[in-house]
Amino acid sequence: MSYQAALLDWLACAAGGRDEPAARAARALGDGPAERAIAAGTAGHVLDFDDTYLPGLAHLSAPTAPAALVLAAELDATVGQALAAYAEGFEAMARLTAANHPALRERGWHPTAVCGVVGASVACARLLGLDAERRAAAARLALLGAAGLHAAFGSDGKSLQVGIAAGGGLTGARLAAAGATVGEDVAAGFAATYGARWVDPAAAADGAPAIAQNWIKAWPCCLQTHGTIEAAARAREREGIPAGAITVVVHPVSRQAAARDDVTNGLEAKFSIPYLAAFTLLHGPPGVEDFRGVDAEARALAAQRVRVRTDAELAEPEARIEAGGRTVAHVEAALGSPQRPMDASTLAAKVHALAGDALDGALDDPERPAAAVLEAAGLAAAAAPR
Repeated sequence: MSYQAALLDWLACAAGGRDEPAARAARALGDGPAERAIAAGTAGHVLDFDDTYLPGLAHLSAPTAPAALVLAAELDATVGQALAAYAEGFEAMARLTAANHPALRERGWHPTAVCGVVGASVACARLLGLDAERRAAAARLALLGAAGLHAAFGSDGKSLQVGIAAGGGLTGARLAAAGATVGEDVAAGFAATYGARWVDPAAAADGAPAIAQNWIKAWPCCLQTHGTIEAAARAREREGIPAGAITVVVHPVSRQAAARDDVTNGLEAKFSIPYLAAFTLLHGPPGVEDFRGVDAEARALAAQRVRVRTDAELAEPEARIEAGGRTVAHVEAALGSPQRPMDASTLAAKVHALAGDALDGALDDPERPAAAVLEAAGLAAAAAPR
């Protein structure tokens, strides 16, 4: 996995999500840099198709990529400069989320949004050429707006709070560049308030870069359901819908992250293990269009015959489907995981499905203006309706 591949994946998700209701609402905020970052960040996360870092259970590109690209365009910077800034923010955010997993999630926070302001600020501070002192101030200033609730999952709020994190990180960096200051005790206050650990963004990385553990999604829904989807797809191929009661066995964290049982709309369906198992058994793995609403047949099957059980011996998001006292299908590592990475042709197919040929070669030339990349993804004039 490379930073360029991860950024391309995010751009495709943003291009595909640009006209979703939450993204359209975000575009109405205005056309300043922070507002454009909010709109682009919302667009990139609204499909829940963007990459995920399992050690921190967070979407690292979701806030860092839009902040980096929007500010790079504002500064007339290049693709190469934006990519380097994005990579730095990506890794800083990874360290912060990993240090606070599962603590943030267990307290009801959304790690991507809460920690995303820091990743976005780091990326933007690099683009602005801030020195070490100003970079540290940028991260602390961004913390003033750190927020995001797990309770927003299954609604527009999930993607909007990630977009807000992108805008907050960009704003923190710009404030630092303008000379604003905030005390070092803000970091301690963040840790105390969120029940979290503060990790200095400038601290040296410990071990391999986080990009090596990044997960490119094969399906547009919560990563913790992907083992379930693939196991259900295998069961469907082998024998169709198993007779009798169907049990999906997953890790406790998978169950907590995707805790919806009955669902009433497509956004809720992205976080429902029983619904997605039932849908896949009936129709095959879901695509973007399958979350426009709720499939009545899948909802009924989930309610009547699908149950979820947890097993702490499993990994995240490993899944096993049982029926009639036997294992029907078992997936240890789903497609897109670091153990089974998506190959270049599969990623290219995903990008094309979301963005057509608009992003062909979008990041190949490091000297290309970053603004041209945003234009290709349909994100340049975030406030303009399409």
